[in-house]
Amino acid sequence: MLVHVPRLLSREQVAEIRGVLTGTDWVDGRVTAGAQSAGAKNNLQVPENAPAARSLGDVILGALGGNPLFNAAALPLRVFPPLFNRYDTGMEFGPHIDNAIRFVKPSIASGMPIRVRTDLSATLFLTDPAEYDGGELVIEDTYGSHSVKLPAGDMLLYSATSRHHVTKVTRGSRWSSFFWVQSMIGDEAARAMLFELDTAIQGLRGRYGDESEIVALTGLYHNLVRRWADA
Repeated sequence: MLVHVPRLLSREQVAEIRGVLTGTDWVDGRVTAGAQSAGAKNNLQVPENAPAARSLGDVILGALGGNPLFNAAALPLRVFPPLFNRYDTGMEFGPHIDNAIRFVKPSIASGMPIRVRTDLSATLFLTDPAEYDGGELVIEDTYGSHSVKLPAGDMLLYSATSRHHVTKVTRGSRWSSFFWVQSMIGDEAARAMLFELDTAIQGLRGRYGDESEIVALTGLYHNLVRRWADA
């Protein structure tokens, strides 16, 4: 399931984030790579515990919380704190699959790290396509290969089980935020069906209002969520 979330961030929010990132230190992106993907990864990243990453991540988390499309598609239980990466000219990320479990590093007060099962991966673009050449996010699924390059402020949500890569940047610099989502609905097929059902219900409600049949379908949706959710 590929879901394009348009305008998650406004142009003003993107400009603010990029302004902060411009004055932030970047490190080798392999610091967050798993054993398999480390050899394929060639990019830069803001350190996970950097104050800028935490504060800018909160801006993104706030936008996610208020976005109906994201919440309908992901049915999120936990969101890994957003990270930030950069691909300058000559950089790329070869084919890989994301780790199944990520650990949120604890603060001094919180104790043990929090485990996040990576059901969904997300890439939030922070540079417009005209600013760089190459740098496409390429996702492989049962329907083939999908090459994605979105406007700044737009996000792509996709299954973390998908093999994917970022092509080499040949001009300019590609900046983005990336993170993972643990859904309340762990089964990917069930989550996709719920999203399709929810989308259909919202379309019908917009055309016909709360007819009794639409109310019944809404009840069915919530009962299925109730049956399948880990919350």
